[in-house]
Amino acid sequence: MGDYEKFKEKVLQLTKIDLNCYKERQMKRRIDSLINKAKIKSYDDYVEALKTDKALLEEFVAYLTINVSEFYRNPDQWQLLEKDIFPYLFEKFGHNIKIWSAACSTGDEPYTLAMVLSKFVPLDKIQIVATDIDKQVLAKAQLGMYDEKSLKGLPADLRGKFFTKVSGRSYQISEEIKKCVKFSQHNLLKDEYPDRCDMIVCRNVMIYFTEEAKQTMYRKFNQSLKKDGVLFVGSTEQIISPNLYDFSTLKSFFYKKD
Repeated sequence: MGDYEKFKEKVLQLTKIDLNCYKERQMKRRIDSLINKAKIKSYDDYVEALKTDKALLEEFVAYLTINVSEFYRNPDQWQLLEKDIFPYLFEKFGHNIKIWSAACSTGDEPYTLAMVLSKFVPLDKIQIVATDIDKQVLAKAQLGMYDEKSLKGLPADLRGKFFTKVSGRSYQISEEIKKCVKFSQHNLLKDEYPDRCDMIVCRNVMIYFTEEAKQTMYRKFNQSLKKDGVLFVGSTEQIISPNLYDFSTLKSFFYKKD
């Protein structure tokens, strides 16, 4: 296959994705499988193909940025957000809060945020910034069409209010919820982070990064939040020693900027 270290350097130049920040064994296995699928013999040949074939490049980026998503994932955490965290944020910052959904994948998470937030705030007052590195998933998020599987955990009242069934297994999210979310492309490892956020949601993505990359991101998340702002992480991503990054635990998986 060739020199993987050199391949990582070339990928960084081409895509701005730093493969050194991902857990190596897992990522190399994914890449080798993708190269074999394309029937290409070496890393060098694959890089050359990526330079000339836009569809292959988009497939490569989409494959690297692991996208597993669903609405209302880990329901107990969403219930905690509704019952305790939103009221805390409203008390600190008022009802016009700035939320960033980082690594938002196909939009399930920021749209869930908008739906839960709509219980407290009029829809036309909700503005969520949602970002991901992968253009393909952002296009899907903006389309707002979802398979029944993605909605299986969503409470029936939200599903009935904000989705329309369009075929046997496909559902379209309502335009009023779509208008609450502004999507854009963003690389967590190299791009500037939004500032003065009241809450940042970044769930089920940190597990793919090295410890060093995670530490950098926790510090940058902290800088992006207002004092007393909240970082909401995934159910396998509890922060060990949050005080190292100027956070304290507010509730399980919710951290407050000190």
